[in-house]
Order: sequence, then C-alpha cells, then structure tokens
Amino acid sequence: MSRKHNFSAGPAALPTAVLEQAQAEILDWQGKGLSVMEMSHRSEEYVSIANAAEQDLRDLLGISNDYSVLFLQGGATSQFAMVPINLMGEKRRAAYINTGIWSDKAIKEAKRFGEVSVAASTESDNFSRTPTQAELQIDSGAAYLHYTTNETIGGVQFDYIPDTQGIPLVSDMSSDILARPLDVNKFDLIYAGAQKNIGPAGITVVIARKSLLGNPLTGMPSMQDYQVHAKADSMNNTPPTYAWYLSGLVFKWLKEQGGLSAIGAINARKAAKLYAAIDASDFYGNPVAVNNRSIMNVPFTLADAKLESKFLEEAFAADLLNLQGHRSVGGMRASIYNAVPESSIDALVSFMADFEKRWA
Repeated sequence: MSRKHNFSAGPAALPTAVLEQAQAEILDWQGKGLSVMEMSHRSEEYVSIANAAEQDLRDLLGISNDYSVLFLQGGATSQFAMVPINLMGEKRRAAYINTGIWSDKAIKEAKRFGEVSVAASTESDNFSRTPTQAELQIDSGAAYLHYTTNETIGGVQFDYIPDTQGIPLVSDMSSDILARPLDVNKFDLIYAGAQKNIGPAGITVVIARKSLLGNPLTGMPSMQDYQVHAKADSMNNTPPTYAWYLSGLVFKWLKEQGGLSAIGAINARKAAKLYAAIDASDFYGNPVAVNNRSIMNVPFTLADAKLESKFLEEAFAADLLNLQGHRSVGGMRASIYNAVPESSIDALVSFMADFEKRWA
C-alpha cells in the first residue's frame, strides 16, 4: 500500500508515524491486553493518556496554569454557542469580526443569546482579506471580541492579533492552531476543532482563562458550562477517548519535529512554494490579498473554469486527492496542514505545471 497526497480540508491528513503507532497499538496498548477504544475513561491507563496529551499541548503552546485546557465533543460549531453562553454574562453583548463563512456562522449563533455588533466585515471585498486594526470599531460594552484566525474555506488568515481595547479576546483557531508559534497569553479563550491540525474528527480543544469561567447564562444545560468540564477534567461524561488518544500522539509527533517553531518554518516553506507556482502563472490565480494568504488553506482558480473538472480528474489519477474547492465558492483548494509533507506540495506544483503546459 502506498499513501497518496491528501489535501483534504478536514477531516484532514494525519502524520504517517502517528497512524503507524496507532496501528501497532490498536489491539494491545503497551502490553495491557486491550485497545484504547476499549478502556474505561476512568481507568488509570486512560487517565495517563489524557494527562499526557494535555501536558504535551501545554508544552507546545506554553499554556500556563491560568488557563483550563478542555477536550470536548460537538466540534467547533458547538463552540459558536458555548462561547456566548459562558462569556456574555449580564452584558448580553459581544463583538465579532466577520471575515468569511465560519465567522459569519459564529455571529448568527451568538445572536441567539444576546446583542452582537460587527466590529468589522470584509464582505464587500468578497472576504478576500482581513480588516486592519484601524478598521475595527469595537463596542466598548461588549463582553468579548471574537474572530476567526484562519477562514478555512476562503483561505484568508489574519497577519496580526487584534487589539481589543481591554475586552477579552476569543478566537476560533480550528484550521491554523499548532501551525506556528503562538502567544496564548494574548487570548482569553481559544477553541479549535481537531480534524485539521490536531487529530481526527470528534474532539474539540478549548483553552480558556480560568478567571472567565463559572458565570454561564441562566437556564443553560450543564453540559454547555465550561466550568463543569474544567472541574471534571473534561470527563463530566464519557469523552471521545480514541480521538483524544490520537490527538495526544499528534502532540508528541509535533514535539519530535522540533515544536511549533520548526513546524512553522516548514509550513511557511510549503505555502511559499505553492503560492510561487500560482503567481508565476497566468493560468492559475489566488483571490486573497497577499498579506492575508493562509499558510494552511490555499484556494486557487483556473483561467478557464471549464477545465476544473478535467483538472480534478487528472489530479485524482496522479494521486492528488481532495483538491476541489468548497461547494460555496468553487475552484480549487489545497489544504496543507502540518501532516501534509513537503513532497506532496512538490507533487502538486509539478502536476500544475504539467497541466498548464497541456491545457493553457
């Protein structure tokens, strides 16, 4: 069996070394005679797996004891509701930056719980960039400011951390967490679905400043309360144990690669190769402002849209998988997360050049 080049936006590629370790341990974890999938989440063995995963994530991101680290179910989409439920408080007001489909979904969900002001939106620019700091008009009475660091569908990534003018900062980092070094201390809450850079689908990481927890909106279900999960070490109910285990293997793999500085340099190099191939051609194009180009999700178009199906057909035959753009925007998209090796970028760039030569 040979591994193909997987450019899926999520669920996305996992490191081969992680899959091989999971394969080796699937029937018998470290001589215990059972699979991780069969362990009680309360067992000594599983608690050791969970604790190691949390500590490795804390090490990678430099997360202090001022923050709770939660491993939850429901995906990042559930966090669109959990954030306002837990942080709006008596103010019932929040500010959001709108840079694309995912931030727009977060805004719509937050409006179920209180008043939402849009600090800035780039919809008039077809979400081809992020707003500058100078463009932000932040409601001083808001309980927090929310933004999406990287819009997976549009391939738009912030090149700065917004100055919130004193209110808590919340971020959806689903598609670029762990892609490069990050100062967690500049944030009050970070959440990220796992299925892009953390692990398999089914688990979501929340990093929350402890001082903000414990004041959810009245009448909300207890499972929507961050404090409930923090007090139970993310085991208020049975967690997605295998996804948590696999995420822990990914964290260890990242540390073995040299941590986030090392993986960040690799990611920058991978993205630079692909963007250079696009920019050097009149046949391909990228709609995103250069300073906001994502290093994780690279959308691109063909000069002749009629060739898109042919491109995808030939790419698939060349073992280049999952390059079709999101149904809402069309075109092509290569998601090049941490686990996508540089050799896959080289294969894609080579294919693009050959396709252009034959079809331009």
